Amino acid sequence: MTDDGRDGGLSSPEGREHEKPRQKRSSRVEIDGWINLDKPTGVSSTQAVGRLKFLFNAKKAGHAGTLDPLASGVLPVALGEATKTVPIVQDGAKAYRFRVRWGEESATDDAEGEIVARSDRRPAPAEIEALLPRFVGVILQTPPTFSAIRIDGARAYDLAREGESFQIQPRPISVYRLDLVSAEPDAAVLEAECGKGAYVRAIARDLGRALGCYGHVIELRRTRVGPFSADAAVGLDRLPDDPGLMARALLPVQAGLAEIPLFAIDRAGAATLRRGQKLLLRGPAPLQGPAYAECFGTPIAFGVIRDGYFVSTRVFNLRG
Repeated sequence: MTDDGRDGGLSSPEGREHEKPRQKRSSRVEIDGWINLDKPTGVSSTQAVGRLKFLFNAKKAGHAGTLDPLASGVLPVALGEATKTVPIVQDGAKAYRFRVRWGEESATDDAEGEIVARSDRRPAPAEIEALLPRFVGVILQTPPTFSAIRIDGARAYDLAREGESFQIQPRPISVYRLDLVSAEPDAAVLEAECGKGAYVRAIARDLGRALGCYGHVIELRRTRVGPFSADAAVGLDRLPDDPGLMARALLPVQAGLAEIPLFAIDRAGAATLRRGQKLLLRGPAPLQGPAYAECFGTPIAFGVIRDGYFVSTRVFNLRG
């Protein structure tokens, strides 16, 4: 048996018995930034992120705000250091356009579930519009039974699929806008702009109940998540065959921070933040609240400005 020089000169069977198995080195690369993805229907958010991670050969990926497989639209996907900004994007407002079918309520509040209630009544457009203000503002909403809400540590949708009986407590959500776009006898198209934690499926369910006719979502498209809009989103099917589009689709880490204030710091300030220390802001300080710091175009950290200091929440491992 010959030695190929990769095992430290242990060529005997006895020596090889004590070798540790080699770990296969990952071929994935460090890549940082955001992809404003237009997720198609029929693909889960996890599958979409997995495809992008493969296409970009990225080591780390995540997304801001799950979309059901039956839904399409904006799914912001973070790669590398951009994953640290996911909570910021998730806290941003989300906008939807959705179609509600009247006369039926489903177990899942969308077209995927079995029909659990029916009505022959159909609402007039004026009736729908008259009720919409009831669903705008800070309202109490009970999330759908088939949702990712945790009940004693388990996901509600898992309990529902197993036939378990449970209750989900209503919780406050913010609905900034709810408009009727068009109406026909059996369906209506609406647009909504909501805060974090709001379920459009639940809005359709509760609106149908209030109208006395039942309803569930049959089409859903998300048109905005925080700073990411559908107008600028890239289709998943277009990326594999267009390297130029892939390069243009990769947005900087700062794209996820576009809705909070930016302030510039020098290299000494950057070093302070990288050591995990709070930074004293000299001169006219930005307003109190969330902000992020940048040094010569490179994002250093995001956090909160409080009493003349910037206190970082997360520090980036990026080099300009």
